[in-house]
Amino acid sequence: MSKKDIKVPNIGEFKDVEVIEVLIKKGQKIKKNDPLITIESDKSSVEIPSSDDGTIISLNVKIGDKVSEGDKIIEIESEKEIKETSAQELPKSQLPKEIKKNDVKKTNKSENIIVKDFSTKASASPKVRKFARELGVNINQVPGSERQGRVTESDVKLFVATKSDKNFKDQNTTEQKIEIEYSHSDFGEVDIKDIPRVKKLSSKYLMNSWTKIPHVTNHDEADITELEEFRTSLTDVYTGEKKKITPLAFIVKALTTSLKKFPNFNTSIDQIENGKMTVKKYYHVGIAVDTPHGLMVPKLRNADNKNISLISTELKKISQQCRDLKIDKKELFGGSMTITSLGGIGGSFFTPIINYPEVAILGVGRAEKKQVFMDGKFVTRTMLPLSLSYDHRIIDGAEAARFNNDLKENLGKNFAYKLAV
Repeated sequence: MSKKDIKVPNIGEFKDVEVIEVLIKKGQKIKKNDPLITIESDKSSVEIPSSDDGTIISLNVKIGDKVSEGDKIIEIESEKEIKETSAQELPKSQLPKEIKKNDVKKTNKSENIIVKDFSTKASASPKVRKFARELGVNINQVPGSERQGRVTESDVKLFVATKSDKNFKDQNTTEQKIEIEYSHSDFGEVDIKDIPRVKKLSSKYLMNSWTKIPHVTNHDEADITELEEFRTSLTDVYTGEKKKITPLAFIVKALTTSLKKFPNFNTSIDQIENGKMTVKKYYHVGIAVDTPHGLMVPKLRNADNKNISLISTELKKISQQCRDLKIDKKELFGGSMTITSLGGIGGSFFTPIINYPEVAILGVGRAEKKQVFMDGKFVTRTMLPLSLSYDHRIIDGAEAARFNNDLKENLGKNFAYKLAV
């Protein structure tokens, strides 16, 4: 039997480069030009093909190895030699008979369709393989749309968008799990603690939302100068003391007004696979509450029918119930749209994750005074950062921009006093 070494060919600028994928295994039959390994330099990645047919009898590289021209990749046993030997050893009575034309059965056209076997190596370019790795996707499980099932970047994106959180988790944690080379305790003292229960529960919803929804975030600023002047001037009619009403109460009221004008933002997409979306006729605003146990999102019910004072009172109530873990589980569901505010902590713009199955979320930063050019001169105005994330399947960019403009008007000087009624 003939044995042959398959080595790294002349790969130009690639020298002492890392093996990032091993595409074959011992005992596998390969053909000439079948991909063996993928190597990657700082500039690009390249697949190294086989220069001959045969069966792999030894594998000389593994992921993470550095290779250069002339390095041995595998040793094969010549396929041609195997066939000749096998034929000589078999008795004539066991040799395959000549196949006659009439012996070939006719097949239905539908039986000739190529169905991709996910247990085999996917056909894809190095660029697509790298793209899949960056997304944490096992490319062997991605159905290819091109000839012979070849996988494209679009196929990978579609796979990520349509897979459920469970399947996505299974394929990546079991097959693509990253092994940490060193233990954290090798570098100093550590503690192992349980992740808080609330964070454990919310993590699967966050993962589901991030992998299923194509997020886009629109950043803008609202001029709330007059609103802030009005808010800080409010006093109790009986005691004369100043009312402590947070800007969030005004934002909730302004948001419900915009939701009525843009009903697409008040929908849910839990039936999107069936081509349906649920348009809600109620206005229950979700409020992200920071608690010692993790983030919770209770709903402020029928916010459109409540004045600023009542909204402010209920915000305090449901926030405290969350911190005390006394909130009813049902109150965490059935929302129209969510507001997450970092104004009391700090920061400006960010990218909030949509609270599935809702289609949008409003992120609010800390208001600050800025110099704004108005009426031919620079004046000091109080500006509020707004970060609107939306599901691009339901809401397009132009609609999101118009929604933000309407929301800014609702928070502006022409609307601030009406909100208080």
